[in-house]
Amino acid sequence: MPARSKARKRALDVLFEAELRSAEPLVVLDELVVRSQHELNPFTGEVVAGVMANRARIDELISTYSLGWTLSRMPGVDRNLLRIGIWELLWGDAPDGVVLAEVTRMASELSTDESGPFVNGLLARVVEVREHLVLDK
Repeated sequence: MPARSKARKRALDVLFEAELRSAEPLVVLDELVVRSQHELNPFTGEVVAGVMANRARIDELISTYSLGWTLSRMPGVDRNLLRIGIWELLWGDAPDGVVLAEVTRMASELSTDESGPFVNGLLARVVEVREHLVLDK
């Protein structure tokens, strides 16, 4: 598995764990660094910090483009994968196709049978409207 794929998965683990524990994701990330026997890929921290820095706007976009689904109703894995995917699409440097493929694959493997198509469709919509979005840089 490529390094960035592992880092995305680790970022998902951190965001998901933080949500379950009602903890601050950056604190959970620091705890992971302390207990890990291997050096953490810096991209993991970049993703977690980026999602948290832009979380209000990301959640607003998810709510706007997830027809029929509220954030609280979505499976936690889907919600956090969407956060990662939107952050990467809007503020990251990976090609759109890579982000869509990776995040959709993770949703298909780690969540419900419907999660892959749902996540892919919402992220594709964000790509379509991206040039019209107002974002803080």
